[in-house]
Amino acid sequence: MDPKLPKLPKLPELPHRERPDLESIQKKLKGWFFEEGMTWPDGWKERGETLLSQTTKKGWATIAGVFFILALVLGSAVSGIGDSTPVAQRASYDADTAIYYRLKPGMNSRDIADELVQKGVIQSKFDFWWLARVKGKAADFKSGTYALKPGMTADAVVAKFVSGETTKIKFTIPEGFGVKEIAKRLADEGIVDEDTFLRKAKRFAPYDYIEKKSETHYYCEGFLFPDTYTLEGDVDADTILKMMAEDFDQRLTPALREQAAAMNLSIYDLVTLASLVEKEARFAEDRPIIAQVFFKRLRIGMPLQTDTTLQYLMDGPKEDVSIEDTKMESPYNTYQHVGLPPGPVASPGMASIEAVLHPADTDYLYFVADRQGHNLYSNTYQEHLAIVDQVR
Repeated sequence: MDPKLPKLPKLPELPHRERPDLESIQKKLKGWFFEEGMTWPDGWKERGETLLSQTTKKGWATIAGVFFILALVLGSAVSGIGDSTPVAQRASYDADTAIYYRLKPGMNSRDIADELVQKGVIQSKFDFWWLARVKGKAADFKSGTYALKPGMTADAVVAKFVSGETTKIKFTIPEGFGVKEIAKRLADEGIVDEDTFLRKAKRFAPYDYIEKKSETHYYCEGFLFPDTYTLEGDVDADTILKMMAEDFDQRLTPALREQAAAMNLSIYDLVTLASLVEKEARFAEDRPIIAQVFFKRLRIGMPLQTDTTLQYLMDGPKEDVSIEDTKMESPYNTYQHVGLPPGPVASPGMASIEAVLHPADTDYLYFVADRQGHNLYSNTYQEHLAIVDQVR
């Protein structure tokens, strides 16, 4: 017998030509192979009865019965665990990105396999189930948080779980990410559930300077500081929201708050403006100039007309907004409404916050970015149109 195959449970020997007790065999094999929730294929007993009635005449009843039901067991297992079962997987991922997985005591190996496929860690649910359940490796799994990679083999994942090679969770949120992008990044790395994070963020406002406006999509938009974070132990959406908001609050030093007050800027308006600067400026030298343009438009009562507020309303990024886009009805549409949008549209970094607190000493009223992201500035609309023709 192939030593890699599992040892079959001992069955009672049957006299020649005696029909085996299918229900007894089913009970033994099902208890050995199956986990809670697995079901037998339809018609298993009728097919078994027919096959065994034929093989009994040749004296193979016991062997045929065992292997027939074993095939049914494995067939049913494959139907629930095999690679043919549709599973929603991650659409894309960076091969170097760590995918964090929290292995908790008492988890079912089928559920673990499902989640690992969904996260893009493994391709074959059955390979993992076979190693974990049939070969008994699951008994040696150690709970904790593991850093996995996309496209791992089932053997490699099982080996990690057995070794107990747990890790701390580390993730980076880039400057300019909005709440939706933060939620997706955390979900892609296996840290939190995306929908849960978005639901929690919707009304999360731990500090008084975070205004609770009904028009905003998420109260905490803009106030989750973009940074690299390291955590250990159990991590959930509440923990991460609290940690990122605290990071922002600590970085907002007394000096920065005093400067905002001197400019007659609330913290909320400061972050809202900084988020627009963050999304409009790709290069450091552009930030204070763009901040100056926005201040001038606010001062003269001109709409901010920033495409970034339109992008915030769209499902995905768009290289160039259209005239039709500028007609969208929303308080975030800064082409149709004068003044600041209801709230921030992203999490600004410190450079953009500093740019708003220390705008450039220029008098520009217009700017447009070329295809490389460098902004060109002008004082009149006619000059602006001429530049647009050159760069677009």
